[in-house]
Amino acid sequence: MRAVSRRKFILISLLFLLFIIEGTIIPWLIPGAWQTRVVPNLVYIVILFYAVYDNRHSALMLGLMFGLLQDVVYYGALIGAYSFAMGFSCYILGLIFRSQRGRAPMPMMMIVVLIGSILLDSILFGTYSLFELTHQPFTWALMNHIIPNMFAHFIFALIIYVPLRRQLEIIAKRRSSEDNA
Repeated sequence: MRAVSRRKFILISLLFLLFIIEGTIIPWLIPGAWQTRVVPNLVYIVILFYAVYDNRHSALMLGLMFGLLQDVVYYGALIGAYSFAMGFSCYILGLIFRSQRGRAPMPMMMIVVLIGSILLDSILFGTYSLFELTHQPFTWALMNHIIPNMFAHFIFALIIYVPLRRQLEIIAKRRSSEDNA
C-alpha cells in the first residue's frame, strides 16, 4: 500500500511541476507571434499517457483535478470547461485504447495524442460556443488554435515518450504482480 501512495505522490508532483512549467517557462519558448495561438497543455499529455498505459479511472480524476486548476489559474471566463474536457477526453481515450494497456507502441500513442489534442480543443471550442464566449466559426479555431496546439502536443509527446513509457510500464508491472500475489 505504501508503494501505491508513493507512486501517486510522484505522479501528482510531476504533473504539478509540468503545470508550473507550462505557465512560466513555455511562454518564453513560444515565439511572440504565436503566443495567442499555441497554448501547449503538457499536463494533459502526461495524463493521456497514464490513461492508456495504466488506469483510465485515475486519469479521469487527474484530468478533473488539473483541469479545474487550469480553469482557476489561467482561464477564469468559464470555470469547469477545462476540467470537463480534460477528464472526459482522457477517460474516453483510455477506454478506447484499453486493449493497448501497458504495451502501446509509439505510433499508436502518437495517434492517441493527436486524437486527444483535437478532442480537448474541440470540446473547449464547443463549450465556449455554447455559452457564447466565442463567436468564431470552427474552421477558424481549427486553423488558428487546434492544429497548432496539436503539433505542440505531438512534439512534447515525442520528447517524453520513452522515459514516461518506461516508468508507466514499471508501475503497471508492479500493480499486476501485487494483484496476483
